[in-house]
Amino acid sequence: MEITVPAKEMGVHEECGVIGIIGKKKQDVAREIYFGLFALQHRGQESAGIAVSYDGNKVAYYKNMGLVNEVFGEEELKLLPHSELGIGHVRYSTTGSSNVVNAQPVVFYGRYGRMALAHNGNIVNASEIKNKMIRAGHIYQSSVDSELVASLINEYSTQNVKEGIFKACKEFVGAFAIIVMEENRLIAVRDKYGLKPLVLGEKDGAYILASESCALDALEANFIRDIEPGEVIEIDTDGTVRSEHYDVPCRRSCIFEYVYLARSDSVIDGVSVYDSRYECGRALAKLYKIDADIVAGVPDSALVCARGYSDVSGIPYVEALSKNRYIGRTFIQPSQSMRESSVKIKLNAFRSNIKGKRLILIDDSIVRGTTSKKIIKLLRQSGAKEVHMLVASPIVQHPCYFGVDMQTKEQLIGAERNAQQICAEIGADSLHFIPLDALKSACGGNGCLCSACFDGDYPMEVACYGCDKTGLE
Repeated sequence: MEITVPAKEMGVHEECGVIGIIGKKKQDVAREIYFGLFALQHRGQESAGIAVSYDGNKVAYYKNMGLVNEVFGEEELKLLPHSELGIGHVRYSTTGSSNVVNAQPVVFYGRYGRMALAHNGNIVNASEIKNKMIRAGHIYQSSVDSELVASLINEYSTQNVKEGIFKACKEFVGAFAIIVMEENRLIAVRDKYGLKPLVLGEKDGAYILASESCALDALEANFIRDIEPGEVIEIDTDGTVRSEHYDVPCRRSCIFEYVYLARSDSVIDGVSVYDSRYECGRALAKLYKIDADIVAGVPDSALVCARGYSDVSGIPYVEALSKNRYIGRTFIQPSQSMRESSVKIKLNAFRSNIKGKRLILIDDSIVRGTTSKKIIKLLRQSGAKEVHMLVASPIVQHPCYFGVDMQTKEQLIGAERNAQQICAEIGADSLHFIPLDALKSACGGNGCLCSACFDGDYPMEVACYGCDKTGLE
């Protein structure tokens, strides 16, 4: 028994993953970035790109639509010369259309020669800044924030590029982790709230910057530390590392990284993603004691949570659903309508595991509700006697404006419904959500987390998407 779910309905999506490598000697840096991008593939499956700096002030790059292994084969990697430094990017479009012109890194010729930039996040006031820049005579090829980021940094780089980064970042409203590649230097910056993750590692004398620590693991690199909120870190090919802050840090790391976005084997701001998800499962078991035969998780990020629930409750953990991995270019389509009509991800139920059983199904979140409804229907058709759903996050009631693909209330089943109403909508026998306090506790008990999608407490004033007013409700 199987169901097909349009790709857009399979949970929410993060915008991008970034990586940069810089060392003292020439190496096949593009190949190292390629392996790092594999580890970041979960952060973006629509396009991938790599840019390297070589022979003084030259930049070679290649980017295209598709998964990392589709975009880069041996032939494409050989086109990129050996170098001391390079940057890479994987993208999922939450802003800007899905086509190759919007793929990153953004490569440009600026005040200080050929440069490249990779950006993760969402600049909330991008339209305002872009209109100002266009009136001043700037032109743009793409519809993504990242080209605007590069343009504004270049505009303000009157003395050096770092000056441009400092001034531009003060003007940006939103979330960002940015890596800029110069001739002999990488400069990285994390927004002052730390909404987007960024880590620093080292391997054989080379420094590595990446969205998640799992990319460092893939390269067998040593983790050094997280880049701090508001920090600008500058690394030269001679190994010199300099650090400053462009603004006073005001940490509000995205809690949804722990809920869903990050890979389970990553550590973000000192907190293990695996441990946080496991603790959510334990908390759900203590809060909600349900008379059931088996417990299972929705692949992939809820599997750890389901194991935590099983360990505390004593209810046996089973595999109830199998999710096919991303395969081929059929997943990557240049328009939203094509993705929804022709791109399918298959979910298969293990009938023998669930037939005649009272099942507790754990998911990381319910955003639109369409997937939950189809999964529950599938499980019943496959013989489940009862389906009780537990969710390892609170009800998503508010949009995210910072790079997660849930930007309007119309996309959210929980915007106008309570748990009982959502339960009826998705067809579960019962439905319970973890309280926000319990989720925060599972994420290290850190009070410096952005949980605006759950409680509406945004770290900054933002312009509401889809409306003509500024500010928050």
